[in-house]
Amino acid sequence: MNRDSEDSQDWIGEWYDRHGAVLYRYALMILANDAAAADAVQHVFLMLVSGGRPKPVQEHHYLRRAIRNECFSTLRRRRRTPQSLDSDQSLLESLQADRDRPDDRIALERALRTLPPEQRETVHLKLFEGFTFEEMADLTSESLNTMKSRYRYALEKLRTALAK
Repeated sequence: MNRDSEDSQDWIGEWYDRHGAVLYRYALMILANDAAAADAVQHVFLMLVSGGRPKPVQEHHYLRRAIRNECFSTLRRRRRTPQSLDSDQSLLESLQADRDRPDDRIALERALRTLPPEQRETVHLKLFEGFTFEEMADLTSESLNTMKSRYRYALEKLRTALAK
């Protein structure tokens, strides 16, 4: 690789530094598997490095969409060749460890894992990242009503699972 092409791809490392951890948590929530989530993020950035594409204009939107596409491609491949979905990585990140109650956290973790990936994604975007339904619809190319319904169904399932 010549020096000009190295300089022209410096933005990829900057994007990874800026967004890598958030994208990993997003992929982890969809895939519910830490190794698969790390692979998804790695694959997206590897494609940027090796693709020779020009720098996308909308950094955050492009990366979210690319990660989402990679995650759902991974889920489709899993259906063809079943793999273990067990993961030691928690889907939830402790933000206030002093206020966390381990039993509640474990129950919520289990309940989240029972949701379909699309509903986990919706809960993650809405509750953990603060997206509006309109932003989620734009990101996923789904209708606004679909996003609202997924969220409502997810909350109903979580309530039922946590009430047990």
